[in-house]
Amino acid sequence: QVQLVESGGGLVQPGGSLRLSCAASGIIFSFYTMGWYRQAPGKQRELVAGITGGGTTNYADSMKGRFTISRDNAKDTVYLQMNSLKPEDTAVYYCNAALPRGGNPYWGQGTQVTVSS
Repeated sequence: QVQLVESGGGLVQPGGSLRLSCAASGIIFSFYTMGWYRQAPGKQRELVAGITGGGTTNYADSMKGRFTISRDNAKDTVYLQMNSLKPEDTAVYYCNAALPRGGNPYWGQGTQVTVSS
């Protein structure tokens, strides 16, 4: 049984930082490209950042320079360091695991991030 469990969300003031974690189980973690997505109220889910099993990263343009994705294959965990947070970063953040060759991805349950003073 595959599980992706996110943690680290919460309430933070504008300009603050949060670090999200996603612990995976039931998959050969290093085979999977891991991603962080987010969905704000009334908006479509969007890609935040992705990282391949070998560590190649990609980011949505609006997150470049503020967010950093990383992974620890020994711990089956992917992280998202978020700095200089803005109110528009408020959303539910979801962890995603996908094989590079395709197939149905796996999703976590999401963690709420609220940026507000």
